[in-house]
Amino acid sequence: MLDALRRGSTGLVAKILFSVLVVSFAIWGIGPVFTGYGRGSVAKVGSQEIRAEDFQRTFQNELKAISRQAGRPLSAEQARAIGLDQRVLAQLMAWAAIEAHATQLQLALSDQAIIDSLKNDPSFKGPDDKFSRLAFDSILNQMGLSERGFLTLRRRDELREQLTTALVNGIAIPDSMIDLVNSWRDEKRVADYFVIDADKAVTVAEPDDAKLRETYESNKGEFVSPEYRKLGVLVLSTDDLKTKMDVSDAEIAADYEETQESYNTPERRRLQQIAFKDKAAAEAAKSALAAGKSFGDVAKDTGAKDADIDLGLISKDRLIDPKIADAAFKLERDAVSDPIEGRFATVLVRVSAIEPAVNRSLADVKDQVRDKLAKTKAQGQLQPLIDQVEDNRSGGKPLKEIADQMKLQYLEVPTTDKANKTPEGSPAVALPDAFAIVKSGFESQVGLESEPVEIRDGGFAWVDVLSVTENKQKPYDEVKEQVKSLAIDKERERLVAELAAKLVEKANAGAGFGSLTAEAGAAKVETTPPFTRSTQPQGMPKDAVARAFTLEKGKAASAVTGNGKSRVVFKVTEITPAPPPTKEQRDQIAKTLKNELTDEALNEYVVGLQDRLGASINPVEFKRATGTETETQ
Repeated sequence: MLDALRRGSTGLVAKILFSVLVVSFAIWGIGPVFTGYGRGSVAKVGSQEIRAEDFQRTFQNELKAISRQAGRPLSAEQARAIGLDQRVLAQLMAWAAIEAHATQLQLALSDQAIIDSLKNDPSFKGPDDKFSRLAFDSILNQMGLSERGFLTLRRRDELREQLTTALVNGIAIPDSMIDLVNSWRDEKRVADYFVIDADKAVTVAEPDDAKLRETYESNKGEFVSPEYRKLGVLVLSTDDLKTKMDVSDAEIAADYEETQESYNTPERRRLQQIAFKDKAAAEAAKSALAAGKSFGDVAKDTGAKDADIDLGLISKDRLIDPKIADAAFKLERDAVSDPIEGRFATVLVRVSAIEPAVNRSLADVKDQVRDKLAKTKAQGQLQPLIDQVEDNRSGGKPLKEIADQMKLQYLEVPTTDKANKTPEGSPAVALPDAFAIVKSGFESQVGLESEPVEIRDGGFAWVDVLSVTENKQKPYDEVKEQVKSLAIDKERERLVAELAAKLVEKANAGAGFGSLTAEAGAAKVETTPPFTRSTQPQGMPKDAVARAFTLEKGKAASAVTGNGKSRVVFKVTEITPAPPPTKEQRDQIAKTLKNELTDEALNEYVVGLQDRLGASINPVEFKRATGTETETQ
C-alpha cells in the first residue's frame, strides 16, 4: 500500500520498518506521559503531535498491505493481536523524530525535486514505462489520500530518506566478517543419539512423609491460593436498554425510506483490465484474443503481471473512469470489451464473475431497522441514566439499591481471582466485558468508588469491592497429593539427569555408543541427517543442536527432550566445515549484514533523537484511536 510512497524495501526509510519492533520497545518504555496533549493526539515527539487520524490512516494502510501478503483479509482485532497498532505508532514516532531533526538541520526539497521523483518512480509507470496518471490515482484511492495529502507525505518521506541515507552510507562489511558468518552458518554436523526411557531406566521410590514435607517446604510458592474478591457490579448496557425502547411501525417505515440504499448490495463484477499505450495496440490485442490467445498471455505481452491486471470484485461506483465503468458493466460473463479509450489510458476489460445486485424490501430488513432505531433511542437515554447512577453513588447508595431503584442489571460475584476464575476454575463473571470488570475490581478497594468501566456496546459498568480474601499458603495436608506428584517428578528428573551424565561419561571414555542403549532403556541408536545451527533434525531438541556445535568430533553430551520428561544422549560423529562462499553467497551475506547494521544504526539514531527531543504516548487517545478503549488484555 505505501510501496509507492516508500519505493519498496530497498529504501532506507523502509529499513526503519524492519527495525521498528526494536524501536517500539524503546518507545513503549518511555514515560511519564505528557499532560499537554491536544485532543486527538495519540503521541508527541518534541513539540510535534501525532494526530489520531494520521495514525488510523497509516494503520489501515498497513493492515491492507498485510492482508494482501497473507492472501486473506485480516481484522483490526487480529492486527492488534500481532502488535500492528504499536508498531505503526512506533513507526510514526520514529518518523516524527527524524523530521524534527531534518527541520533543525534546515533540510528542504524543491517542488521540482518531488515531481521528478514521482516521474521516476516505477510504482507510477504505465505499460509505456512513462508516468501514468491512472496508476497514480489508483494508489491514492487505495491509500485514502488526496493528491495534496500524498505530496505532503512524499516530501516528508524524501527528507527522511536524505537524512537516513547520509547516516548509513558509510557502513561497510569487511571480508573477515563475511567469512565468519559463512563458517558459522553453513558448517554441518551429524550425530548419533538415543532417548532415555525414564519408565524403564530409572525407578522412583515412593516418597516418605519426610521427603514430601521437604518438597513442600522447598516449593511453597507452587502451593499458594490466589487473592479472591467479592464484587458487586451494576451494568448499564445499551444492548439491554434497547430492548426496552418502543419503536413504531411508522418510524421503521420512515427510516427505511430514508436509508433504503444502505440495505441493498449493488451488482459487483470481478474484472481484469489491460492498459495499452494507444488504441492501435489495444485493437491488435483484441484480434489476438479473438484468435484464441488468453487474456493473461496478452497481459504478459505488455509486461503486466496477474496482480497488475486484476481489479478484484468491484461495484460500478468504485471504478474511477465512468467510461470504463459503463462498458465493463454491460459485458456478459467471460466476455472481453472492445478497446475503451478512458481518461488515462486505452484498455481492454474482461469480466470473469458477476454477483447480481440484491435489493432488500422493508419486510426483509424490518428487524434490522427496528434494532438500529432502538439502539439510537437507547443511546439518547444513556447519559441521563449515567448521571442518575452517579448522583445516587454520590448520595452513598450501594450499587444493588441503585440497580433495584432504576431497574438495571446487577450482579453479585461471590468469588473471583484476577483471571475471572472461581476457586473451581469456572468463569466468575459471565459477561462479554468480564475481564475489564474484574480488572476494575482488583484495582480498587473495599469502600472506594472506582471509575465506571466503559463496555463494548457503549454502556457502562460500575464495580464495588465487597470483600477481599488475601492469597494464602495452602496447608500441607490440603495439597499432599500435589506435593507427592511434584516430588516424584523431581526425583525422576534427577535420576534421569544422573543416568545421562553417566552415559555421556562412558561414551567419552570410549565405550561403544550402541552398547549404552540397554542401560538407557532405549530401543536403538538413531543417526541424524547433516544439520546446521539453524536446523533441527528429528530427535534433536534445540538445546541438543546448540550443544552439538560446541563438541569435538567423537564427543558426547545430553540435553532435555522437547517435552521436558527425559533426556537425549548424543555423540557428534561428523563435522563438515562450511565450503567457501560463492560470489552470490558473499553478496547475499554482505547485504544481510548491512541491513542488520543499518537497522541497528537507525534504531540507535531514532531512540537517541526521541530521548533528546522528548517522546511519549497518550494512552487514552491511543486506545480511542485503536478502538480498544473498552477491551481488556
